[in-house]
Amino acid sequence: MEIEINYIAVLVAGVANMVLGAIWYGPLFGKQWMSLSGMTKEKIEKAKPNMNKLYAAGFLVSLVMAYVLAWFVGVAESMDAALMTGFWIWLGFIATVTAGNVLWKGEPRQLWLLDNGYRLLALLVMSAIIFSM
Repeated sequence: MEIEINYIAVLVAGVANMVLGAIWYGPLFGKQWMSLSGMTKEKIEKAKPNMNKLYAAGFLVSLVMAYVLAWFVGVAESMDAALMTGFWIWLGFIATVTAGNVLWKGEPRQLWLLDNGYRLLALLVMSAIIFSM
């Protein structure tokens, strides 16, 4: 079975991931994330000179994620199947791996829930974009 990758869909999904992250970690849950992660305004100010590089790297990561997701969503025959693909990728690979941060690093469970809520939503949105385009 040959899968065609729609590079425009990958680009749109990558951008959507960045926009969703900006909203999630900004106006929606920014204060909670800062508190739970130990991020301070001083640390943010210190990182500002490198912010363009950080956003560029984050966008590259989003594009890689969207491209790999497109391989899996490419075999989906319905929107439901595409969304289930995003869900199972999140559950099997992201939720389980990041649970180690709570188990072994002692990070707050609330931080895991906040971060993984974003990751799940991002995968679902990206799956929907890739499937629909």
